[in-house]
Amino acid sequence: MAAPVAAQDAAPAGAEDEPRTLSTMVVTAQKREEQMQDVPISVTALDEQLLRDNNVSDIKDMQILVPGLTVTSTQNEAITTARIRGIGTVGDNVGLESSVGVVIDGVYRPRNSVGFGDLGQLERIEVLKGPQGTVFGKNTSAGVINVVTRRPSYTQSAEAEVTVGNYGAMGVSGAYNDAFSDTAAFSVYAAKRKRDGWMDVETGNGPRTEDEDYDQNFHTVRGKLLFEPTETLDILLSADYTSREENCCTAVQTTVGGTAAILNALAGGQAVAAPGDDPFDRVAYSNRPTDQDIKDKGVSAEINWDMSGLGGATLTSITAAREWQAINGLDYDFSTADLIYRNGTEDESFTGFETFSQEFRLTGATDRLDWMVGMFYSDEDLTRNESYRVGSHYEPYVSTLVYTLVGQSLAAAGVPLDNPMGIPPAAFLSQVGGTPYGTGFTGLGALDRYEQNAKSLALFTNNTWRATDALDITVGLRYTSEDKELSSAYSNPNGSLGCTGALTDQNPLNPNRYALLRAALASRSSTFASLPAPVQNAVMASAGPQIAGYMCLPWANALHNGRNTFQESDEKEWSGTLKAAYRWNENVMTYASAARGYKGGGFNLDRVQSADGDSASGAGITPVADTSFGGEFVDSYELGAKTTWAGGSLLLNATLFHQEYEDFQLNSFLGTSFVVRSIPDVTSSGIDAEILWQPQAVTGLMLQGGLMYADTTFGDDIPGGDFVERTPLSTSGALYKLPGATMPFAPEWSGSMAVTYEWDFSNAMIGRFNIGAKYMGDYNTGSDLDVEKEQSSYTVVNARFGFGASDDRWMVELWGTNITDTEYVQVGFDAPLQGLFPDPGNPLNTFNAFPAAPRMYGVTFRVRY
Repeated sequence: MAAPVAAQDAAPAGAEDEPRTLSTMVVTAQKREEQMQDVPISVTALDEQLLRDNNVSDIKDMQILVPGLTVTSTQNEAITTARIRGIGTVGDNVGLESSVGVVIDGVYRPRNSVGFGDLGQLERIEVLKGPQGTVFGKNTSAGVINVVTRRPSYTQSAEAEVTVGNYGAMGVSGAYNDAFSDTAAFSVYAAKRKRDGWMDVETGNGPRTEDEDYDQNFHTVRGKLLFEPTETLDILLSADYTSREENCCTAVQTTVGGTAAILNALAGGQAVAAPGDDPFDRVAYSNRPTDQDIKDKGVSAEINWDMSGLGGATLTSITAAREWQAINGLDYDFSTADLIYRNGTEDESFTGFETFSQEFRLTGATDRLDWMVGMFYSDEDLTRNESYRVGSHYEPYVSTLVYTLVGQSLAAAGVPLDNPMGIPPAAFLSQVGGTPYGTGFTGLGALDRYEQNAKSLALFTNNTWRATDALDITVGLRYTSEDKELSSAYSNPNGSLGCTGALTDQNPLNPNRYALLRAALASRSSTFASLPAPVQNAVMASAGPQIAGYMCLPWANALHNGRNTFQESDEKEWSGTLKAAYRWNENVMTYASAARGYKGGGFNLDRVQSADGDSASGAGITPVADTSFGGEFVDSYELGAKTTWAGGSLLLNATLFHQEYEDFQLNSFLGTSFVVRSIPDVTSSGIDAEILWQPQAVTGLMLQGGLMYADTTFGDDIPGGDFVERTPLSTSGALYKLPGATMPFAPEWSGSMAVTYEWDFSNAMIGRFNIGAKYMGDYNTGSDLDVEKEQSSYTVVNARFGFGASDDRWMVELWGTNITDTEYVQVGFDAPLQGLFPDPGNPLNTFNAFPAAPRMYGVTFRVRY
């Protein structure tokens, strides 16, 4: 019996006498138990043993097993984003819902990050590709990660494991399962894991003292209680709690630009990496803590009632209440210079979700029809406290940036500095006294509060009509009503850092500062010095709008202070699917499908400003009151084939897909803030193939793999100033590279392969070996597609070797993840306040990245009773 088969649900009724082979694997992709080869959906099913062999404990770990799936984290581990076929929602802005939904034991999680964590005793994970709104409770436009954990059984059992590994890793977990009676059983699982950080941190003058980052320290408890008072009724109660108290996440410099000289001068030493340093030495620079405190807890009740009086229909009710919160300290500038940061306190850095959800499904079947109708309701409260604290180096640093900016503007106007690309921090700071605003301010600069309520109500149905013995027609339909309300309060508790009296005519230079800056420029440009004073003033005034943009950055802009806004949206949308599946014989099934998917709109939970107060306009300092963005839609088309060979021991499946997205929600970090843009047209086309093979000639050998080709591109016509290239490039929109280009995180080719071999040492001993690998082709990791954020192709390999008792009483496993120590980055980004010039190859720009984890290895001892 193949291990992947053994881990699946029991076969459907009437199939008890069928031989168990790969072809009888059961999934619940359509909310009913079906053999995977009969489901007209592109789905990858990962069983418990395969997940264990590849060290999968959360959704981020599982990407090695699924081609076309990427999962990344950025500023902290609470910001996790899943993408399928190159499509996903950047997670740094919690105002955006997820394109790829995460469902754990039937309960939808409001963001991918909320589904991140130790998932406990896994039964299987199903990755469904494409929109799935007519089956799962919440709308998703790109796919669903459906996690199924183990239910209690009536057999007494106990399990435990101890793990030790490099980087000081230690972990323990235990589980106990038992029965109260013939009609009641329970299970409980608990785990504690710790690990030192794999990133070394240079802390400079502090106050940070922790010299490591990306450590691990969490514990989790999960319990389930199963009641089956009658043969037609079962009730499953679940509760879980997870706490993470860790340090994460610093970044490394992948490109070091001229701004580093300013930071070094201010910090009195090495503030960021030096040009030529290898980012995969994994040395970060941060003088402020990156402590994170994440709590996740919830309860749920699943009731299944076999209503035989209604023709064998089953009523399912899933009720859940969940609470999730994250508090994260952050060094915004990712350097040892003290520019901007936030403290890891609830008042200054808090993101929290309180969610209630209720789902009802009524399912039934006749000789010709499998039918389902359902209702889904959720009520979600989102709270966010966001702050920016200003360090002692902020004002002199921005002063030097302004000097450099004016120098570039003068050079473009034919009045160059003698050294137009040079940055003279010492000379310039001595002339302006290091306090360009005349304040020398440090402390709390911005403190904003966001409170959002989102209510979603949906009615859905999914029905399969067996038109003939060979032809099945599936029709699904969904009506969704989404209501959101957002209250935002913005404040600059300690003023505006000198920007207040300088906003007239978009020129923030007060007379005293104007004279200082003019003198500094004259000392660096003989051409400028020779100009009459009125001409000097006129030349400098031409750069006023740009200067204002740098002086009045969102957290320093007095125009935000005291603003209170209220926004609301109401969306009512239809979505659905139509599928036709034809079984040519018992070994070949083909299908065609068309689906309309939808993901709700929302609000940008960040300070937004533009040239004229319209969020779609170019850069400026006028606050934007309307930060809303509309819903995201997709028309998805698939042609698929599922084939069975060698008596059910070989499965070869493939799907051709074409997806057209309308108003795709793109979230981009542009060096100072996050902006959300609705992209009119995004397409993703390609082929997704999968193989499962259990060679009959080699007992104990199992192979599972997949290959995906995807061409995922932006449309050619994207309106808005951000997307138009202009000259000089320093005034260009930062997103001008997007029209017609390949989307970020969308390699053309990706593939995965896992090989498992199990054999008998003796009558009492077995051995088990597994190796899994994931290949990713070239792709860009930045929403603005800067060339500095390109990631070349790479392959990650995991392996595990174990030996133990043939009755599974104990086993010792040696394991390794990323055993070849492959070096790649998760996300590349503009270094805040250090990559403000979108010119390609501008030597001033510095770029950072969040690197992937290095090689890890260890040993695990398991016992089972």
